Amino acid sequence: MKLNRFIKRAILLGVVVLPVTTMAQSVGIGATNTNGSGPNAITTAVPFLTISPDSRSGAMGDAGVAVSPDVNANYWNPSKLAFLEEKSSMSLSYSPWLRHLLPDVNLAYLSFAQKLDERNAIGASLRYFNLGTIELFDGSQNPQGTYQPNEFSVDGSFARKFGNNFSLGLTLRYIHSSLANGAYAGGQQTRAANTVAADVSLYYKTTTQQFGKDALFAFGANISNIGSKIGYVDGGQKYFIPTNLKIGAANTWYVDDFSQVTFTLDLNKLLVPTPPIRDNQGNIVRGKDDNRSVVSGIFGSFSDAPGGAKEEFKEISYSTGLEYWYNKQFAVRTGYFYENPDKGNRQYFTLGAGLKYDSFNLDFSYLVASQADSPLANTLRFAILYNFGGKQ
Repeated sequence: MKLNRFIKRAILLGVVVLPVTTMAQSVGIGATNTNGSGPNAITTAVPFLTISPDSRSGAMGDAGVAVSPDVNANYWNPSKLAFLEEKSSMSLSYSPWLRHLLPDVNLAYLSFAQKLDERNAIGASLRYFNLGTIELFDGSQNPQGTYQPNEFSVDGSFARKFGNNFSLGLTLRYIHSSLANGAYAGGQQTRAANTVAADVSLYYKTTTQQFGKDALFAFGANISNIGSKIGYVDGGQKYFIPTNLKIGAANTWYVDDFSQVTFTLDLNKLLVPTPPIRDNQGNIVRGKDDNRSVVSGIFGSFSDAPGGAKEEFKEISYSTGLEYWYNKQFAVRTGYFYENPDKGNRQYFTLGAGLKYDSFNLDFSYLVASQADSPLANTLRFAILYNFGGKQ
């Protein structure tokens, strides 16, 4: 079969599935990662795992590790589930994705949480990434049907509260990435990739007084996608999944009986090796060998950049957001996301709103990219959240 259309889409989305580099390069286009970052970003498999799925944090510059808990804490920081006020809740989020590049790519996210008692909670979520439809042709240009590559993950989380201010969380995740239809490439048969991963997280909050007003300060951290490498051909190259560190803080001011304002800031860093600089013979000139174990990749990710400490700091991205609630029924949000131009170059403002009516929350977010040609420009996210079962 003629795979050029498939290869083009796969490379455009930043997922290398073919073992023959020259075949991949023959497409002749610059890569855009699934999460919207540019070709100079650190490459991993299944980058869809780093796409912010929900509209609330999506409207706050993709910051969410320390904001007040809701059911979408399953993605941002599962330890927050222990502080949920509702006994049970569920959320469904949907976003058309990379519409400037491809018309039929989208991300859906289903999340559920259940309080077991005052201290313990469980959560589950399904993330499904649809990469659209690919038409297949044989060598004579005869149609051979279509194929729809997709990726998904299924999570289960447990969170426990220790005291009144602190909690820990653990998540187990199954990841499936089906980017090829079993066709042969470079003499090897492509296949779906599967792996398992884990997250560990923490959350702390405390009430305080600031500027003469009641306030709440919160801190959160989440190391996600700690798992083995995956490959798309038997015996072929294996790729790191996006092991990731998020830390953040959020501060909420209760202005009066009707108004509250939250400011939040997240810092994010991939815990995977930075590729070294090599000469024409493949010898490492600067940096460290990126062909290493997962554990070595995680711990070495803080000191392996070819440019030293200066480049390491460039690998940190920043998310900042602002949220205003009126009468706990209507919210407006805004935020900004910054990624260094040498490490992916995602830079965008976000806007959004939320409405709470009875047991329902409706949320919407809109992304305004700083760069005119950004593949993320005008991205929309929609979410509906339902709380049922009363208070814990």
